[in-house]
Amino acid sequence: MDKTTMSVQELASEMGISLPKAYQLVKEPGYPTIRVGTRILIPTEAYKEWLLRSSVK
Repeated sequence: MDKTTMSVQELASEMGISLPKAYQLVKEPGYPTIRVGTRILIPTEAYKEWLLRSSVK
C-alpha cells in the first residue's frame, strides 16, 4: 500500500530542496497540508496535483 501522506523531511528529499525551504513552502497560503498537533503532513495526492498546477504556470 502506498503512503497517503509524507512528512516535510520527505517532501524536501522528494523535491531536492533544503529542509528550511520545504518548511517555507508548506507555510505558503494554499499549499496542501494536514496539521496533527505540531506535525505537518502533506497528502501525496494533493502534492501531485499541486506539482502539476505549478508546472503549468
